[in-house]
Amino acid sequence: MTAKPLLPERTPRAKGEPTALDGLLVVDFTRVVAGPACTQTLADFGAEVIKVENPDGGDDTRHYEHAEIGGESAAFLSLNRNKSGITLDFNNPAALEVARELIAKADVVVENFSGGVMKKFGLDYASVAPTNPRLIYCSISAYGRKGEFALRPGFDPITQAESGFMSLNGFPDGEPVRTGPPIVDMATGMSACNAILLALIARDRLGRGQQVEVALIDTAVAMTGFYGMAYLISGTNPGRFGNSPNGSPTVGVYQASDGPLYMACANDRLYRRLVVDVLNRPDLVTDPRFAHRKNRTANREELRAIIAGVFAGDSLENWMTKMKKANIPVGYLRTVEEGFNAPEVRDRHRLSRISHPTAGAVPNIETPLQMSLTPTVDPVAAPLLGQHTREVLRKTLGYDERRIAALAEAGAFGKAGNTA
Repeated sequence: MTAKPLLPERTPRAKGEPTALDGLLVVDFTRVVAGPACTQTLADFGAEVIKVENPDGGDDTRHYEHAEIGGESAAFLSLNRNKSGITLDFNNPAALEVARELIAKADVVVENFSGGVMKKFGLDYASVAPTNPRLIYCSISAYGRKGEFALRPGFDPITQAESGFMSLNGFPDGEPVRTGPPIVDMATGMSACNAILLALIARDRLGRGQQVEVALIDTAVAMTGFYGMAYLISGTNPGRFGNSPNGSPTVGVYQASDGPLYMACANDRLYRRLVVDVLNRPDLVTDPRFAHRKNRTANREELRAIIAGVFAGDSLENWMTKMKKANIPVGYLRTVEEGFNAPEVRDRHRLSRISHPTAGAVPNIETPLQMSLTPTVDPVAAPLLGQHTREVLRKTLGYDERRIAALAEAGAFGKAGNTA
């Protein structure tokens, strides 16, 4: 069995440091990846995020099988840090009233239900905006909230496939490959967070909120990037190039005598430095087949074979030393284990452990965003199902114990044990 990695305790933030989103109340009706990724960023920077889950199992990611600790899944823990968790049964009228009261107090609502669900329960933007005109209401979906496909369900790999994004990944002689991590979900979550922050800035100027919308299919199309733009200009359908964009022979994976490396010499200046200063093959500059980038691409198989033969003649560490000395963009081709234990990651203090009510402690991967004046809050692990229901109702809505008990008795929170 593989030993778990040793993780340090997280260093607390300095006392008295402000947060970027202090005082912002976010009601989070999201689940799975894109929505929770969005609201976790808001929570990391000081927003009070109340995650509303269904009592019957909660967020789907609670049951994902990657790994679990203390009864909680790796997926759920990775996407729901710094949130308060409550349960509400939307099929219960009393629970819907609680949801409406939370929305009436909120600055931001984020939802990623299937099309029509929020409207069915009277929680859509048109229904709630009149009582809270400053509300920012963010809807995340696969195909948007309007049009022919609004009611169609969809997920990250489906939109990777349908947008053309997946067709760009993999090798020319193989089938298209989806990315390992759900990159469209994650990028959609980032885009949703950006949209919310833009709407908050607009609210300060205009005095009112608005509905914002982000769709996975739109994100996937945008992420085709310059390949998509090249198609629109030329009409030529782009293909797959494996690890070498556009088939460039000096970008990609090469094997030293004892291990792989990845280099990226994408212009003439870097190419000359590579073949002269590192590979000791100045003839590869003067040879007209390889003198310029277009020539090298046209003769890529010949050049790749030559370079591969040179790399195979020496050890990985010797090549890495030579290439770094020549300032050639190069890196080790690492596994997740190797990457997480590499100095580039460890020196950035990206990994730590934080306390958890059932596991004792759980791993934590820091947000990649860093701010000097308003750093992230000290991380709190993702909530247990319904962990903060009573606390939220007391603190945010001012309910007394008798009202909370009546709601529990009426089944608003689902089965017994879903409130803390």
